[in-house]
Amino acid sequence: MSENDLIPAQTLCTHYNIEISFVDTLNQMGLIQIEIIEQNQYIRPDQIGDLEKIIRLHNDLNVNLEGIDIVFNLLQKEQELRQELTILKNKLRRYENE
Repeated sequence: MSENDLIPAQTLCTHYNIEISFVDTLNQMGLIQIEIIEQNQYIRPDQIGDLEKIIRLHNDLNVNLEGIDIVFNLLQKEQELRQELTILKNKLRRYENE
């Protein structure tokens, strides 16, 4: 991904009124991924939604970072289970149509 496709982390920090250390912590916890190009930190556009969710959970609901990590892990598990359920439903439909 080129630098033009990425969003500078500092711009996001200014926009969302958060500290760069908060973004660094999220990166260390694996909740978002920071890409470093020429000593500048960037975030992929597809991660903005997750960043916004994290900020809302942290600021509006006072959920600590460990709690946010748990919430995101549970959401990922839910998505995996939904995908598995869809696959199983499709297999079942094939057998029902025979």
